[in-house]
Amino acid sequence: MPTLAGTLERIVFRNQETQYTVARLAPDARGRLFREELVTLVGVLPGVSVGELLEVTGEWESHPQHGRHLRVSSFVTHAPVTAAGLRRYLGSGVIRGIGPKTAERIVAHFGEQTLAIIELEPERLEEIKGISASKRQQIVNGWAEQRDIREVMLFLQEYDVSPSLGTKIYRQYGKQSINVIRENPYLLERDIRGVGFKTADALAVHLGLPRDSVPRFMTGLKHVLSELASADGHCYLPKDDLLMRAAALLDVAPEQLEPALEQLLAEKEAFAQDDHIYLAPFFYAENGTARRLRLILNAPSPLPPVSARAWAKTFAALEQERGIHLAERQKEAVRTAYTAKVCVLTGGPGVGKTTAIRALLDTLDAQQVSYVLAAPTGRAAKRMAEATGRPARTLHRLLEFQPNANDFAYNERRPLPHQFVIVDEVSMLDILLAYRLVKALAPETHLLLVGDADQLPSVGPGSVFADIIASDVIPTVRLTELFRQARESAIIVTAHGVQAGVMPSLQPKATSDFFFMRAEEPLAAQRLIVDIVARRLPARYGFDPKRDIQVLSPMYRGPVGVVALNDALQARLNPAAAAATITYGDHTLRAGDKVMAVRNDYDKGPNGVFNGDLGRVVEVLRETNQLAVEFSDEAGAFTVCYETHELDELTLAYACTIHRAQGSEYPCVVLPLVNQHYLLLQRNLLYTAITRAKQLCVLVGDPRALRRAVENDAVASRNTGLAERLQGPVLAGIHEEERAITARHEIEQASGKPR
Repeated sequence: MPTLAGTLERIVFRNQETQYTVARLAPDARGRLFREELVTLVGVLPGVSVGELLEVTGEWESHPQHGRHLRVSSFVTHAPVTAAGLRRYLGSGVIRGIGPKTAERIVAHFGEQTLAIIELEPERLEEIKGISASKRQQIVNGWAEQRDIREVMLFLQEYDVSPSLGTKIYRQYGKQSINVIRENPYLLERDIRGVGFKTADALAVHLGLPRDSVPRFMTGLKHVLSELASADGHCYLPKDDLLMRAAALLDVAPEQLEPALEQLLAEKEAFAQDDHIYLAPFFYAENGTARRLRLILNAPSPLPPVSARAWAKTFAALEQERGIHLAERQKEAVRTAYTAKVCVLTGGPGVGKTTAIRALLDTLDAQQVSYVLAAPTGRAAKRMAEATGRPARTLHRLLEFQPNANDFAYNERRPLPHQFVIVDEVSMLDILLAYRLVKALAPETHLLLVGDADQLPSVGPGSVFADIIASDVIPTVRLTELFRQARESAIIVTAHGVQAGVMPSLQPKATSDFFFMRAEEPLAAQRLIVDIVARRLPARYGFDPKRDIQVLSPMYRGPVGVVALNDALQARLNPAAAAATITYGDHTLRAGDKVMAVRNDYDKGPNGVFNGDLGRVVEVLRETNQLAVEFSDEAGAFTVCYETHELDELTLAYACTIHRAQGSEYPCVVLPLVNQHYLLLQRNLLYTAITRAKQLCVLVGDPRALRRAVENDAVASRNTGLAERLQGPVLAGIHEEERAITARHEIEQASGKPR
């Protein structure tokens, strides 16, 4: 990497929060190509000031509008030594309390000894006219803050920590950063987003911490439990499996980890039950969810009773006044939901779940019962509101998430003020959010859980919906009859056939809403998909390729994986020459791009931006190096800004994984199926993908891959215990433990990583 040394002449832009900086450097004689040349620097440059001597290392880049610049990866600063340099340095505002005129007087009085005086004899500053004791203290405090930042950054750069990560560390720990890292660098994984175990472990090794230290082993064990929760949805691991995996990660023998595991258990950071090891949040959540559901299930109902004759009149009135004709199974669903304190309503597309819900809502209105509708995501809540004609909210909004406290306003002490709560798309509900929901319900509240049990499980840990149904403790109504209108849709008929193991017909029909297009080679499939999205479907059906068409893929890698498809579709639908571009590391986004949030950020927008939310880049703000993105939730559209260092919170979304499409519907879905996807070709994955399409579903690929997906009904099992806890005794007393559930781990580890 090239290295330059020189004097910082000007700061063009600086984001005070992130320290992203655009600056101009005057190289010393060795680095100059021309006598008056100034070099543009861009990057995270915390604490640098005009007049300082800088030594920077980075990579040269060229921008079509802004020309050549050096993107800084590391830097070292030196205080100026000349009187002129000192005047510019102090006059730049680097130290609170010193402006240009004060800087002129101080340097005129102390000359080249100015910084030594501020550091070692600050009381002498009062020799300068206009500097009082309080002003002197302000200058001393400002100098100390700058010194702390410098010390931390220099310390971290010795261990190859990037300036951007160094800024996050300093913002978290302040002047205690060095002490915290020296004592236990593994705290970085817990406290700072973007720091994983390998980063913290490498820093620990650099610092000379023993490879067999207990803190290292404890962090490794927790890391394995967190990773398996995020990647595979496990709430626990068998003890032997945990020790084996952690031993491989830490490069030690499994038996060496026993003392560290015992300490984790003693400190209640993990729990053991029947040789199953849980991280504390998942242990508390599983027990608490079972406890609260059983409490609600067995509590008396406040709803007025409805006799059999009254039910008959209710259903007759619905048919006469609202045109809602219910099949017998739907009537059973309405009656069960009304009478049971907790009830599950499940079934595939076209079987009348929404009609049953609308009938239930009319009944609740007639009985003057207060109710509320909710769903795990904004898109699912919006769909629910459109289908029922009633307002619906996200669960986070319903429970009033408070970002500053990392907690919800509604809980056991302050339950929701509704007699009836209906939650849709419950298959998306992970164990942590499920616990938050049931904690916020008063014992007398009714709860209806609605979803499709045949879809994929939640992205987060747990199998809440499947476990509740499997327990046989909660009354469950499964709707199976396809209604006439649904039978006319090839999408719905095909989805139900796939779920039954029936291979779809590959013969195209001009009037069908389901097609299969053959392309056996992955690269050929990629080219065909791009052409279908960009040209064929818009021409034939009038679909907007960005707004109406969603490409879904079973995996990230390969020519028809999410990454390659996004690159190909971006190049075709939003080429670089036609749109302003912003780049940060491997991330390149353009105005007009379709994007998706991949991490929860509760501070953005009126109600936060959530993992999986779709948005559109509306503007690249060159002046501030920000990206403006428009999202929408159940309340409408809103625009938020992302700093450059936050671009890893967004990803292109022309294509996304099937998991990320849960809870959403799109006018048109295009799905690649090739033999490269062999390990992921499963029936529930294909079923979920097909059922995301409202008007048209196009499968592209190899018929053998399609057959593999239809025939493979194996479901990846998750290590969960909710069903057993609902059936058996729930551990007492654990609901008093709140610290692990409200810990940052819950938000960052459980729901922020892509699938």
